[in-house]
Amino acid sequence: QVQLVESGGGLVQPGGSLTLSCVASGSIDRFNAMEWYRQAPGKEREWVATLFRYGRIDYADSVKGRFAASRDSAKNTVYLQMSNLKPEDTARYYCNRAGAGPYDSWGQGTQVTVSS
Repeated sequence: QVQLVESGGGLVQPGGSLTLSCVASGSIDRFNAMEWYRQAPGKEREWVATLFRYGRIDYADSVKGRFAASRDSAKNTVYLQMSNLKPEDTARYYCNRAGAGPYDSWGQGTQVTVSS
């Protein structure tokens, strides 16, 4: 199972920016796609973005135009650049291979709090 370590979260004011990183224990190119998710307290995990191995990137409507995902295969890392952050973006953010389920290995995530 892939091991994942997310980082880069923090406290930011509305309208601010953050860049998250997710380092995998091995090549991310062995997977068809990597994904970003988030989970707010009391809510179910929400899909944020999918980065396909061949280049296409899909975003949830709630983050489209504000978030930009990218990948660096040489570093086994995926990124999530977040701008114009809103309070409703507050959540713990996770990455994983596309299709990962509750019984797959998940990282600790990184907390993003958007508040004035």
